[in-house]
Amino acid sequence: MTKKRAWTLAVPVMALLLLAAAAYAAGVPAEIKMQAPYEHKKSIAVFTHQKHAEDYKISCGECHHDDKGQPLTNLKEGDPVKKCFDCHNKPGELKGKEAKGLSDKELRAYHANAVHENCLGCHKKYNKENKDKGKAAPQKCEECHPKKAKE
Repeated sequence: MTKKRAWTLAVPVMALLLLAAAAYAAGVPAEIKMQAPYEHKKSIAVFTHQKHAEDYKISCGECHHDDKGQPLTNLKEGDPVKKCFDCHNKPGELKGKEAKGLSDKELRAYHANAVHENCLGCHKKYNKENKDKGKAAPQKCEECHPKKAKE
């Protein structure tokens, strides 16, 4: 990689890290609205961040990962992290014929594909391992995306 290209990549990354650090300086919110800058077909899911971390004992790296998809295992509360859309920045979701022939990596570039794969993958695994132990993690659309209220 040339020095010019390295600086071209390094400057925006450093700026994002500084912005993320400032945003998280006050602590991590209890809930995160999974909003992204495009029109959603369903209501916006609300991620219960604090509940997942504290009650369910899910480590940061279970959701936060590097550009190779590997867990960021050294994260702790308050560390700067990117939002999903910072990397998975193609709007919407591709399914069926639209998705045919695309690699998993290409599909994960789409925001909703990446979020659904991450959340649903974890929820399915949890439900399979804990099917006899009480409440199941949500897997149906309407469980995370309740119907929008009529105006």
